[in-house]
Amino acid sequence: MTVYVFDGTMDGLLTAVFDAFALKEQPEQLLAEGDALPLFCDHTYHVTSDEEKARRVWTGLEKKLSREALRLISVSWLSELRELNTPLFLYICKVFRQGDISRNFADADVLAVTNIARCVLHEQLRMKQFIRFQKAKDGTYLAVVSPDHNVLPIIIDHFQDRFNDQPWLIYDAKRHYGYYYDGKTVIRVTFEDEATVPFDLRNGKLNADVLSDNDQLFQDLWRTYFKAICIKERMNPRKQLQDMPRRYWKYMTEKN
Repeated sequence: MTVYVFDGTMDGLLTAVFDAFALKEQPEQLLAEGDALPLFCDHTYHVTSDEEKARRVWTGLEKKLSREALRLISVSWLSELRELNTPLFLYICKVFRQGDISRNFADADVLAVTNIARCVLHEQLRMKQFIRFQKAKDGTYLAVVSPDHNVLPIIIDHFQDRFNDQPWLIYDAKRHYGYYYDGKTVIRVTFEDEATVPFDLRNGKLNADVLSDNDQLFQDLWRTYFKAICIKERMNPRKQLQDMPRRYWKYMTEKN
């Protein structure tokens, strides 16, 4: 068995595809550094990421796949799942050997990549539904999230279009970065010391000294409305958990 080992980046994965064809090999697995090697491993090749090689592979994919298929590949990568590495690598290799196989769901690798991409897109939808903003005294709206997948890059356009007349910050507490919109442009932001930020990363609450004077009132009104529209006789906790998983609750005003 031949196994390739890469640095866990998208450039590294695309470089692995380039090297496999250059070396005329077809490795059975692509593992990230630190992953345990399989028992019956005859040969290990360590991939050195190369931006130029990666660019050439992606350019080749653009010629062979539809825009939708390319997007699914990019979206699947946002899952950050280690189990994606091998099927995505093999899927891309097959594209260069067989052409556009993106609709061949009988292929296990195509199916695996597509299903993972769909999971990411599903969480993207939930983020759009469940993000709750708080208003700071300076007029900036803050929302803290910690999604299972790295979906911030694919939801920011939605919020820029919908809330284009106000400044806001959406921060991913799990990945320690966010996006800030100043009313004109969106920039990616990080904090050198998260201990100094004016909000609690555990629940997303703004500190009382920076919270807008009327925002607490709005939060209380929202909780009251949420309780008022709840019909006790029709309560279905199992359905609620299905539609609104518990992992999102800590950042949702109506559940705190």
